[in-house]
Amino acid sequence: MNQDAIKKKLLSIEDASLDFSVVLTGKFSKKVNGLYKTDSREILLHNKNFKDDNLLMYTAIHEYAHHLHACERGGELSSRAHTSEFWAIFHRLLEKAEKKEIYKDVFAASEGNKASQELEKLTGTIRKKYLAENGNLVKELGRLLLKAQELCMSIGGRYEDYIDRVLCIPRQAANLAVKMHKYDLNPETGADNMKFLAGISGEETRQAAEKALLAGKSPDTVKTAVRKNAVAEEDLIVTLEKEKLRLERTIASLKKRLEEVEMKMEKAGMSR
Repeated sequence: MNQDAIKKKLLSIEDASLDFSVVLTGKFSKKVNGLYKTDSREILLHNKNFKDDNLLMYTAIHEYAHHLHACERGGELSSRAHTSEFWAIFHRLLEKAEKKEIYKDVFAASEGNKASQELEKLTGTIRKKYLAENGNLVKELGRLLLKAQELCMSIGGRYEDYIDRVLCIPRQAANLAVKMHKYDLNPETGADNMKFLAGISGEETRQAAEKALLAGKSPDTVKTAVRKNAVAEEDLIVTLEKEKLRLERTIASLKKRLEEVEMKMEKAGMSR
């Protein structure tokens, strides 16, 4: 696959607002498979690193995600390139590429491929025995902490002191565990994702985020979506507050004008 073919495939996944170029270096690198040069908007791929085109496309999509991230930021990138926003873009591109059959989902079990089938079986074990069970344990901890809080009150003790000096666990961890229980979060998302979900105050947003995680969306994708929704809601509140202030001023002005008209009508009536 040549440079033009790679660029064509990348653009077919998702268009970019700024032009870019793909360069096959013809080199092997022990450090990186590829890189994105922000100033020149070049995607450099060390093609000698790859055994097949699928691995080459994976790296190409990764570097293209950096380019699209730069496009969103007016052509610039911060010194910290691998942010949650970047990973959300990258995972979005991979999903699109898989649907268009530009990139193959290597994690889907292939018939006759022993390693692939073994990995699928191992994935099921990890999800069920470790992620879900760990989530259940933390959720159960939240239930027990609520009970401990009641008992602390009954003996005249401070619950915070019990957390600090008896259990010796961080208060934030204890509070999150309690929220996991109160919100009845699904343990199948795993304890780490449950901590993130417990930090979402809005029930509708929290349930949508949990549903997305259970559907297979990456944590970075979900976190970025939650952040964007929060910003959109905040912008809406600011807009509504401005409109409210404008309407209040208009109403005050109309009331004042109404009083003036009524006074004139009263004077006109008295002079008749």
